[in-house]
Amino acid sequence: MGLKVYINGKFYPKEDAKISVFDHGLLYGDGIFEGIRCYNGHIFKLNKHIDRLYNSAKAIALRIPLTKDELKDAVKATLETNNLNADSYIRLIVTRGIGKLGLDPFNCSESQIIIITDFIELYSKELYEKGLDAVIVPTIRNHSEALNPKIKSLNYLNNILAKIECINAGAAEGIMLNKDGYVAEGTGDNIFLIKGNKLITPPTCAGILVGITRNTVIELAAKEGMVVKEEQITRYDLYVADECFLTGTAVSIIPVVKIDGRAISSGQPGNITLNLLNKYQELTKQRSD
Repeated sequence: MGLKVYINGKFYPKEDAKISVFDHGLLYGDGIFEGIRCYNGHIFKLNKHIDRLYNSAKAIALRIPLTKDELKDAVKATLETNNLNADSYIRLIVTRGIGKLGLDPFNCSESQIIIITDFIELYSKELYEKGLDAVIVPTIRNHSEALNPKIKSLNYLNNILAKIECINAGAAEGIMLNKDGYVAEGTGDNIFLIKGNKLITPPTCAGILVGITRNTVIELAAKEGMVVKEEQITRYDLYVADECFLTGTAVSIIPVVKIDGRAISSGQPGNITLNLLNKYQELTKQRSD
């Protein structure tokens, strides 16, 4: 049986899953989404993802035509329909809906809900074992008062431009700075560095998406007795870090071993990073949200 996609309460074969060309999600990037992981049949941190989706919707004055419980049931039904009980990826999308040409979002019909379930692999197994190299890219992160990165919107052009730059530089990932020159995040991931027994990540005021994996790692590190700090980070701080890694729903935790051609410490994934990755993987096996 081929992959089926949920659109507004119905399931369609992948090749027939279509939306109108007049949907403002397509015309203007007017919509929101969540990337969610399923591990061994358990949807990881589903409640937190749904809460963040509704916060994004409220921030852009978008009405979601389902309750939170109804939307969670729709996500679960999509997984069941596609028989995806192993590790899989869920893309939950809410668009503004069909409207007229022109920016006015209130001329749109009811918003549309789309749920895609499939598999995802952003980085090879080898990069998780050996670590990846990154570069600091020229494109800066969106100004928080222009398009707040806390809103997980369908407009990802800022990130895509940064991704193009890191690919052109021959690196696996790009690190974006904010308007003040401080480190914000990767093109699709949050960033952490380790210095001594201190785990440091940029604060939310640096212009970052408040990642659910990011917050989970902070909790795990605190349980391990680490000092966790949200501080402004400079390029220099990255270059002289003992360890560095990225976090995100699609990538979980992946070590960074080189930035701008400079090896991070020994140039190998650090023990603390690998321990946190192990703890995170253990957590994903538990059937709790």
